[in-house]
Amino acid sequence: MLDQGHNNSLPPIPAKRYFTIGEVSSLCDVKPHVLRYWENEFPNLKPVKRRGNRRYYQRHDVIMIRQIRSLLYEHGYTISGARIKLEGNTTDKDASKSYQVIQQTRMELEEILEILK
Repeated sequence: MLDQGHNNSLPPIPAKRYFTIGEVSSLCDVKPHVLRYWENEFPNLKPVKRRGNRRYYQRHDVIMIRQIRSLLYEHGYTISGARIKLEGNTTDKDASKSYQVIQQTRMELEEILEILK
């Protein structure tokens, strides 16, 4: 679903459990106010809220934000079209997420291999 050419320009997702809105903004190349807006528009995007309503995103949230970004900015979907696409077929969505996680892990392992050389 995502254009791999553009995803390579996004930084790899670090091996952390939670990410702040600022970190997600940098990882996905999207401004924080856009992320807050997308939370209202995409029901599957629900970051954990703690102390003082601070948002903490998990890895699957970051992957979903990258999918949303790709659909809106690269493939030209509208908000409602992207919502329908993401909710449409859970098998496609799960396969796409799995593929992205595998690609991300592969990139991280290749970086580790380069460090070890």
